[in-house]
Amino acid sequence: MTDGVNVGQIQCTSMKGRNGKDGDGKGISQLLNSYSDRELNLITRFYCERLEDAILYLVESIALTLTATDSLSNGNYAYIRNLSEHQQRKEAAKHLLSTVTKTNGCRERIFWETLVKMQESKPKLKLILKEIQSRGFDLLYNARIGEMEGELSDHLKGMQDQHKQHLLHQTEHVFKHTIKGDSKITTISLTDRYTELIIISTLRERRLVEHELLSRGREHEEWQRKYVTSELEKIRIDQLFRSSFGHSSLSGTTVVSGVAGIGKTTMVQRMVHEWAAGNIYPQFQFVLHFTFRNLNAINRAISLTEMVLDQYPYLAKIIEDIWMKPEYLLLVFDGLDEYKHQIDFTGHVAGDVSANHCVAPDCRCEVFEMVHSLVQQQLLRGCSVLVTSRPTALNSLEKANVNLWAEILGFLADERKEFFRKFFGSEQLATNVFKHVEENEILYTMCYNPSYCWIICSTLGPLFTQLKCKQPLPKTITQLFSIYLSNLLDNHKRDVEDQRMVLQRLGELAYQGVSKRRIVFNENHFIQHQLESSKFISGFMMEILERDDTAKNIVYTFLHLTIQEFLAALAQYLSPKHQNVVEMLHCAFKKDDGRFEIFIRFLVGLSTPTSSRNLEPFLGPLSHHTTCQVIDWLQANVQAEIKNLDRVTGKRKLLNTFHYLSESQNRALVQKTIGSVERLNFGDSNPKNALRLNPMDCFIMSHVVQLCESVMELNLEKCYIQEEGIKRLAPAIHKCKVLRLNDNNIGDTGVNILSASLVHSECKTKRLDLQDNNLTLACIEDLRMAFSQSESLSMLYLDGNKFTDDCIPKMRNFIINCKNLELIQLWRNQFSSDGKKQLRSLRECRAGVRVFV
Repeated sequence: MTDGVNVGQIQCTSMKGRNGKDGDGKGISQLLNSYSDRELNLITRFYCERLEDAILYLVESIALTLTATDSLSNGNYAYIRNLSEHQQRKEAAKHLLSTVTKTNGCRERIFWETLVKMQESKPKLKLILKEIQSRGFDLLYNARIGEMEGELSDHLKGMQDQHKQHLLHQTEHVFKHTIKGDSKITTISLTDRYTELIIISTLRERRLVEHELLSRGREHEEWQRKYVTSELEKIRIDQLFRSSFGHSSLSGTTVVSGVAGIGKTTMVQRMVHEWAAGNIYPQFQFVLHFTFRNLNAINRAISLTEMVLDQYPYLAKIIEDIWMKPEYLLLVFDGLDEYKHQIDFTGHVAGDVSANHCVAPDCRCEVFEMVHSLVQQQLLRGCSVLVTSRPTALNSLEKANVNLWAEILGFLADERKEFFRKFFGSEQLATNVFKHVEENEILYTMCYNPSYCWIICSTLGPLFTQLKCKQPLPKTITQLFSIYLSNLLDNHKRDVEDQRMVLQRLGELAYQGVSKRRIVFNENHFIQHQLESSKFISGFMMEILERDDTAKNIVYTFLHLTIQEFLAALAQYLSPKHQNVVEMLHCAFKKDDGRFEIFIRFLVGLSTPTSSRNLEPFLGPLSHHTTCQVIDWLQANVQAEIKNLDRVTGKRKLLNTFHYLSESQNRALVQKTIGSVERLNFGDSNPKNALRLNPMDCFIMSHVVQLCESVMELNLEKCYIQEEGIKRLAPAIHKCKVLRLNDNNIGDTGVNILSASLVHSECKTKRLDLQDNNLTLACIEDLRMAFSQSESLSMLYLDGNKFTDDCIPKMRNFIINCKNLELIQLWRNQFSSDGKKQLRSLRECRAGVRVFV
């Protein structure tokens, strides 16, 4: 039994809170107990979809409670438990709720009482119960209305069918910019390409946006998943209206916000398409879709009727019938941030126009007055309205009568993979490209944004197929970002005459932010750098409403911290003045807080022709003077860092230097600076002094070590590289005479990869340390193969693994037949006394071998 639920205390006729005095629990219990069986069932069905998400990690405990009170059959419990144990919790929750809603009232009451008792550990569940308590019996009315559908006459049904066919045709394709080929636009099926986004039910605070921008790779993914899973409720497109999320389930305005490129317009297109196909929102008889971009072309007073018929002329005969029942109408307005007028949602509209001016569909007024009146329910009272916007326009909408606020967060891991699969159509190509992106923590982080996914797929796809494009695959993050930026400049042009000058100024602003750990900028910062908010700037920055008690201002932040760092580095190559870049790098490298790590990588990477050539057609030649200074600094800096490995900070600086060397793609420089290095020490027996390495770090280390003649010792003890790290290191580890891999959880599969590398004809490895790596019987044959084929391997340390007496026959065969093996150490394994005796006896079977067990 979990979560403190005592099934013996739950009775059908009583819904008391814990110990009868649990505050909110007591109140909600009393309310639920006052509902009739029919009413309680209505509440369950009304909240069903949200409950599925809220009870994901409680579903087995809830099922056990219901089974213990004979409210759920043993067969149903076994089925739910099996689903839960196989990580199919969503299906388990669906099955449980389906079963509960079909049972009698007594069982359903026990279900709700169980939820009341478990709510403290689950914020989403607690929120649902709090909503039910605050809404009381009004919720029942909303739930009943939400299930009703209006009937249509034959004439209206015929026109509705025609309207749906029109919308289906209008929304069935997505149009995207292309990079290659004669056409700059490609047409894609919405159904084939659409990937579900994470939409949350509350707008996040700016500090959460900042956290997301500052985190990268796995850290970003884990933070986002944890935050969404534990606190924020995901909303599907069919839950934005007439659901339990809004203040009212009857009608009103829903606002969906999100940064540039996050998928707001595509989400709207999908929603309209699904309604027209008859899959969602049957309660709406008509859906009318507008974009503010198109509404900008209306420069006169116009009535709502005229505006609708201008876009949907076939509705002329029934338009008055549509206006008669506004509660069955949904109006969609996409892209408020693109509208040329600011709409004031206070008691009056912009200008000196009376709030009652636009109160009927035939009243002529300005478009912004009409939108104001619809949102504020002064026009077509009872209709539903959807408005999408970037954060820019939320200032005015804060004053509006909004029923539901939502924000699009983008993609988590599964959605990213699905996007790649749908983009390429080929499972193998999608896997290859995604693997390349996944190994680069910066690019992987950016894939939360569908626009970035599109650009990355469009850029890398041709490079993997190699059918029409002979350009080599980008090897560094600088090369990838150079292609990314050139794609933006070429295919996503903005209204600016001198791209180089604006990017230089924007880069200088970005560098100031990197230097001062600032990611939020205001109008004063723009003025200092001679910048103005524009569509060109919006390709790189987003606007956020900054709120405090006295004022409301717009502030700016780059779409991602990595874009800020790339533009900061690029600015050093765009400036017409000769700057002291060496001094800048010297000061930046001394900082121990990591603020300049990625900036320096980009600065070094842009010194190579392979990175700069992509940008020069748009920005002109990059500064040769800056290139020379960067290479001079790098050469002078590397040697000093190799000797500074006593502390974690020193190890981190050396690893960063390796990243810079790899970013430079300058083979001669790498060989000159570290070609004769003797000892590389990133690990330690004390985990606090060991540097935790990700797969990208291992890849970079492998690249650098391959360029060395040999390395006396590579110490990666407690660096937690695991199997993925071994894969990245494999091409280089044969050059290390002493290889310390203790306590890295590489497992038997990691040993298989390692052994294949150590049979290299030029293997120089003499000592192999594999203590505390969860190794078992399965890896012994791989070790035997490596030691029997390598002429250098002679010492093996296997302490603290999971070898048992079952391993002794293979272990004996290994020790006896590997003639070069001089020492094997097997302390702290799981051998019996007799097993240890058998292994020690091998000292007599093979002269010169030392066996410690």
